[in-house]
Amino acid sequence: MNRNLDFSSHTRMAPRGLDRNLLSKDRLARILDISLILLAAPYMLLAFLIIAIAIKIDAPGPVFYRQARIGRSGRKFHVFKFRTMVQNADQVLQNHLDKSPQLRAEWITTHKLKQDPRVTRLGSILRKSSLDELPQLYNILRGEMSLVGPRPIVDAEIEKYGKCFGFYVQVRPGLTGLWQVSGRNDTTYKQRVELDEYYVRNRGLKLYFQILWKTVFVVLRKDGAY
Repeated sequence: MNRNLDFSSHTRMAPRGLDRNLLSKDRLARILDISLILLAAPYMLLAFLIIAIAIKIDAPGPVFYRQARIGRSGRKFHVFKFRTMVQNADQVLQNHLDKSPQLRAEWITTHKLKQDPRVTRLGSILRKSSLDELPQLYNILRGEMSLVGPRPIVDAEIEKYGKCFGFYVQVRPGLTGLWQVSGRNDTTYKQRVELDEYYVRNRGLKLYFQILWKTVFVVLRKDGAY
């Protein structure tokens, strides 16, 4: 597991209480989110156009995909992504899980598949480069997400968080976060939960920019992406 951010191993040893200035930190993060997105807007619009055309050429179906996720205070919202899967993805997944106990075990454990039969050729590239998540900038503008925070989860993942779910719902989910810069899919789910708790307990301006900076290099190296 990547320890680049000095995630000092034992989050639960001598834990700090939640910062009483959480609201002011949230407002500051919101201002930074909007400012950075507006600065990058011209480049993002060009990337959106190119990717959208490529998706339509690669495989039939819509450009975007959306799925219900859990946000701050436990509120549901629809997260947006560029479509990376075939149109009948749910059925394709179920067919493969029915045929392979190993795949089913991997899915139950991580909610991810290293060799996902649903993913299109272009979709594989978009996922490894994390470009499939660019539409979540819209979620950020809507105030449902932040540039930095825990990855948004689905209902089935709540039980995996256990008592830490209370930390998760304290903040907006993020486009990137400690999980992404600490090994991503190469980490265990338990480590992911610990990273999310660590972020909520220690969030601030320094950590916000540390994560954004390290995200650039993680994306370029495609660490833990599939």
